[in-house]
Amino acid sequence: MTASVRRRRLAALLTAVALGTVTACSSGEGAVPTDSGTGQEQSLLDRAPVASEADLATSPTAQAIKQRGQILIGSQLDTPLLSQQNPTTGQTEGFDAILGRLLAKYILGRPNTKIVNSTSQIREALLQNSTVDVVLHTYSITPTRAEKVSFAGPYFVSGPAIMARKGDSAVTKPQDLKGKKVLAVTNSTGAALLPQYEPEQIITLSSNSECMAALEQGRADAYVNDLTQLAGNAVTNDKVQVNSGTFGQDPYGVGIRHGDETFKQFINDWLKKIQAAGLWQEAYKQTLGTVIPGDAPAPPATGSVPGS
Repeated sequence: MTASVRRRRLAALLTAVALGTVTACSSGEGAVPTDSGTGQEQSLLDRAPVASEADLATSPTAQAIKQRGQILIGSQLDTPLLSQQNPTTGQTEGFDAILGRLLAKYILGRPNTKIVNSTSQIREALLQNSTVDVVLHTYSITPTRAEKVSFAGPYFVSGPAIMARKGDSAVTKPQDLKGKKVLAVTNSTGAALLPQYEPEQIITLSSNSECMAALEQGRADAYVNDLTQLAGNAVTNDKVQVNSGTFGQDPYGVGIRHGDETFKQFINDWLKKIQAAGLWQEAYKQTLGTVIPGDAPAPPATGSVPGS
């Protein structure tokens, strides 16, 4: 499926959101944009900045990564448009995946990354025991999480939305969740929001793919997660639909070890450089922008939300 076809389909999808119901695109299409391939991304990487020795000298963590020759990134491999492994090439594709390679290029001079599976339940632990250098995958910045880890950024702002099985329009707004069985990813901001809407049961599972399977099996009436993730699900699965626009905002940050202020400043400086160079915007257009209509949004300012 071409990018133009995806744009038309999501334009229709978002129009349906405004009407209260969103129908999924057909299955069998590429799980990630097929034309966000190596040519476009390689051009982006070729123009990506590389930290100077003076830049690296400001952060012992960046220096350690440089010496190791590889950055360890906490992420997942099953999130279309953000971070999903291409079964043919083995390459991880999506907005978060590209940002990870840009960060690697900045520190190492080459995009050498290793993805460490990082579910919502273990992200803080992976940072606290230094199993990963960063968590860069839909990691919403909250004051509570900021007591355990530090956040650079935010680098993107999404928001929670509601997904249901195709043809089911019983839940189209947060108030409709009352008395329903609702799925959410464990330790996600969506899960934290749900109690105020008084659902009959909140079912938390460890990953987006597990929640999707449970929704298809009829174990719940609805699934609440960030719109970016739900849009990716709708593009690749014709058994589900997005039933609402966003309610609330989820600012995504780059998670790092708590208190590492020099690495936080190092990453914030990198974010400003790729935003000023238009690389952030190109990464968006190659991934989320292939299905979300309109120009790339303005990147959020670093340090602009509580906890960052």
